[in-house]
Amino acid sequence: MHSDSVHVVLLSGGSGTRLWPLSNAARSKQFLKVLRDDEGKPESMVQRTVRMVREQCPEARITVATSAAQVDAIQYQLSGEYELSLEPERRDTAPAIMLAAAHVAWSQGAADDATVVVMPIDTFAEPAYYQRVRGLDEAVRSRVADLVLLGVAPTSPSSKFGYIVPTNVADGADVRGPLPVERFVEKPTHELAEDLISKGALWNCGVFAFRLGYLLDIVRQYSDASSYEELRDGYGELPKNSFDYEVVEKAPSVAVIRYTGAWKDLGTWGALCEELDELTAGDAWLDGETVSDVHVVNECAIPVVVAGIEHAVVVATSDGILVAGKSADARVRDLVNQAALSAPMCERKQWGTYRVLDGADSSRGGSEAQTRELEVCAGERIQGVQDVHHATSWTVTSGSGEVTIDGAVQTLSAGDVVRIGPGVAFALQTSCGMRIIEVRCDVSGDE
Repeated sequence: MHSDSVHVVLLSGGSGTRLWPLSNAARSKQFLKVLRDDEGKPESMVQRTVRMVREQCPEARITVATSAAQVDAIQYQLSGEYELSLEPERRDTAPAIMLAAAHVAWSQGAADDATVVVMPIDTFAEPAYYQRVRGLDEAVRSRVADLVLLGVAPTSPSSKFGYIVPTNVADGADVRGPLPVERFVEKPTHELAEDLISKGALWNCGVFAFRLGYLLDIVRQYSDASSYEELRDGYGELPKNSFDYEVVEKAPSVAVIRYTGAWKDLGTWGALCEELDELTAGDAWLDGETVSDVHVVNECAIPVVVAGIEHAVVVATSDGILVAGKSADARVRDLVNQAALSAPMCERKQWGTYRVLDGADSSRGGSEAQTRELEVCAGERIQGVQDVHHATSWTVTSGSGEVTIDGAVQTLSAGDVVRIGPGVAFALQTSCGMRIIEVRCDVSGDE
C-alpha cells in the first residue's frame, strides 16, 4: 500500500452533554483522560484512537474533522503529524465529511484515486478494528463497491444501533471479505434485531471508505467550489444531514466488511464506567459496607462522601453535580439539557486553563461581571482585542511575564494589577507559569 494511498478522517464532534458534567461544549467526552495506555498512563479517546491508527496503519495520513471550539483541546492532546478540517458551523456528518474530503484533495494534494477511510474519533475498540483500515483500502482499490463500510458483529440484539444487512449470507459462506449490502435498518425493535442477526446483519459503527474522487463528485452536486477555503466559505450550501442518510443509503453500490471483536460507544456513564480502572478519581470517600458498584469522579477542591447507594455514578465538577443510576441515561438526558450552563465553567486552552469563579451565567440571575482564574503555562502567549462593551482587570497572584497594552509594555509579577479597556489590543507573554484573577465587567451602560 503506497504511503499516500489511504487517508484516515477522524470525526470529532459531539455537543458534550452525554457525559455531563464531566464533559461540556468545549470539553467533549473524547477529550476526557479516563482511559489508560499500555504503560498505565491516563489517556483520552482522541489520544487512544490516533495512537491505534498510527500503530496499526502507520502509512495512513490522518485528518481530524472538527470545529473551531475543539481546536485548542486537540492541539493540546495530539502530537505528531495530522491535519485539521474545521467546520464553520455544526451541520451533521455529511457536510463535515465532504469538507474533510475537500481538505484532503485541495489542501493536501491527494489524487482522486486515493482511499479515504472515515472513522469516529471516540470509539473504544481492539487493535483489530483499526487493522481493518487496510482491508477497507484494498476493497476500495479493487472497486468492489463505491462505498465500503465496516460492520461490527453484534453481541446482542440491541435496539440502540443501526444495522447493515448483507445480501444473502448463506450458512458456511466466507464472510471475511467484502459483502454486498442489501439494506439498512435503523434502531430496530428487540425482536426485529434478533431476526436481522440471524440473517448475518452487522451493527453500523459509522466507518466508511471510498475513493476521494467519488465523494468529490457528490460535493460538486451542491457546490462549484474549487478549493477547501471556497467550500468552507459556502458551507451552508451543503446538506444538513447525516452521511448515512445523505450518501450511504442513496449509493447504488455498497459493500461491508465484517469486524468481530470488542467495540463500544463510550457515550453513556454505564458504558464508560466499565472501562475505568479505579472506582474513584479525586477527593472521594466511599462507605465500603453500604456502597456497591459506584464510581465517583470529583474535580472540585472539596471532598465528596458517598454511602448507601448501589449501581450509580457520582460526578462533581465546576459545571455541576450528577448523581444517577448507571442505567438511567435516558432519564438523565432531558434533565441535563435543562440544567447545563450555556458556557463551560472550566476549559482547557492552548495557553493553559481557565476556571470561572463567579458571575458565570447572567441569564440565571448572575452578575454582569465575571471572575475567572487563569493558569497560563510557561512560555505561552495570550493576545487579542478587548470588545468595545467590556473592560478587564488582571491581578497576578503568582508567576511572571510581560504584558503589552495598546503598545505599552509592562513587566508583571505577583501582586501587579493591569486594566484592559474597551477596544484595546493586548498581549501577555509568560516567562514562567502565571496565575491571574481576571474580572471582566460590562461597561456598555456607562456610555
